[in-house]
Amino acid sequence: MNNLVITVDKRQKEKIKAYYTAYQQPSNNPYVEAFFKVDGVSITLYQSGKVMFQGEHANLHAQKWGYQAEKTTPKQDLSQQVPMIGTDEVGNGSYFGGLAVVASFVTPSDHAFLKSLGVDDSKRLTDQKICQIAPLLKEKIPHQALLLTPKKYNEVIERGYNAVSVKVALHNQAIFLLLQKGVAPEQIVIDAFTSSKNYNRYLAQEANRFPNPVTLEEKAEGKYLAVAVSSIIARAMFLENLAQLSHEIGYSLPSGAGKKSDYVARDILAQYGMAGLEKTAKLHFANTQKAQALLSHRK
Repeated sequence: MNNLVITVDKRQKEKIKAYYTAYQQPSNNPYVEAFFKVDGVSITLYQSGKVMFQGEHANLHAQKWGYQAEKTTPKQDLSQQVPMIGTDEVGNGSYFGGLAVVASFVTPSDHAFLKSLGVDDSKRLTDQKICQIAPLLKEKIPHQALLLTPKKYNEVIERGYNAVSVKVALHNQAIFLLLQKGVAPEQIVIDAFTSSKNYNRYLAQEANRFPNPVTLEEKAEGKYLAVAVSSIIARAMFLENLAQLSHEIGYSLPSGAGKKSDYVARDILAQYGMAGLEKTAKLHFANTQKAQALLSHRK
């Protein structure tokens, strides 16, 4: 799905509103002056003068109002200096532990506080640092956190979800629930884990929808503080879940999906059978078969 942005003056804004008046729909976003849906394209006119066109034929409508592909792209238009929702997930690449997805709402007035804490992409921070600042972020920053435990993860995979579609569902739900709390973002950015085409294909299967345009951008956790906050809270949630599962199963569960995970999974299989892995691990990972092979060789 195309996601295009232009900036217009007051005169152009009035022309756009008049042109699409028959297609206007309500919007609860206080930063939105008018919202339209026409020919499968969503058109959002912000009070700031920005106009967002989203949909398969977004370029056809955007070009009517001066859009030029070589000069204006969505990524160039994204800015830290607006209220933003950013989302990220942690646990996707780890065999043990759940999948944590967080959406956070950050405004420019939060930036000084976040920088004073050293907020950055969670991949650049130690786990100790993450666990120190995550409670402060959770208290100060409006957010919505979702944790899919390994047991629940395995259940939804059995129901027909896959590793990508389950993340689409969680990111969409986190944003939807955060918007329900009354926050008013001018931009929503997801740390990209798939293409926009794939995201929207899976999104069509989800019941909870919202009209706000969404941008998927690679390595967004290192570019936008809203995404960085989400990555930190999500990492802390994942670590807490991994520690809890370790305590319950009686084994120290490693993060990641390396050889260490194979051997721990083998030992869990030996003591608890598949029920032990169903509770602690993502069964569709290749580690499951490797652990079963290791156990058969040991016997």
